[in-house]
Amino acid sequence: MQTLTVVGHRGDPYRARENTLPSLRSAYAAGADAVEIDVRLTRDGVPVLLHDETLKRLWGHDRPLARLSATELRGLTGGGVPTLAQALAAAAGRRVLIDLPDAGPETVRTVVGAVHDCGAAEHVYYCAGASAMLRVREADPAAEIALTWSTSAPPRPALLEAVRPRWLNYRFGLLNRDLVARVHGDGLLVAAWTPDTKRSMRALLGLGVDAITTNRVETLAGLAPLTP
Repeated sequence: MQTLTVVGHRGDPYRARENTLPSLRSAYAAGADAVEIDVRLTRDGVPVLLHDETLKRLWGHDRPLARLSATELRGLTGGGVPTLAQALAAAAGRRVLIDLPDAGPETVRTVVGAVHDCGAAEHVYYCAGASAMLRVREADPAAEIALTWSTSAPPRPALLEAVRPRWLNYRFGLLNRDLVARVHGDGLLVAAWTPDTKRSMRALLGLGVDAITTNRVETLAGLAPLTP
């Protein structure tokens, strides 16, 4: 029987604010096998959960995260933006997919180091584009990587050899049966993001993808034929 990894996109964002501890807990309770979180650094180098460069969309403050200390961030959000360490503790050994938007070398080194300091390396994996994933591979030769890929053309063999991903991570509209078969034929798993309708989820299941990241965890979990 086909297996599927159900991944909550930034937690369970239609039930709780994305990239917060309530959102993570809600996603796992709704049937997620893993939760995807976005991690950036504060001005003083603390890894925290935030997708955007600023607090404006989620927290109503037009303040760049990179200019805020962790203490200032707590004050502006009432402690609502968790640190990576808090998120990993809340995951309690369950799978976490760390997305590294716009991550430079310092961010990657700090995040990978924090994961190891928390004793979470065995249940964490990483996703982003090629440059960030090359840095993750350099920082942790054993890291599990989902290389985010934005075209149906295959990655260059030299890139695959350097990154050594376990997954190729595609926007769901790019996928078709031939592409999934080709990736599987290369010995890699196929991840898709971010379908939110039953129709698109069923279509991806029919293609044989291995993981789906969605904002509607409960809906996907109800459709998944078997989750690990």
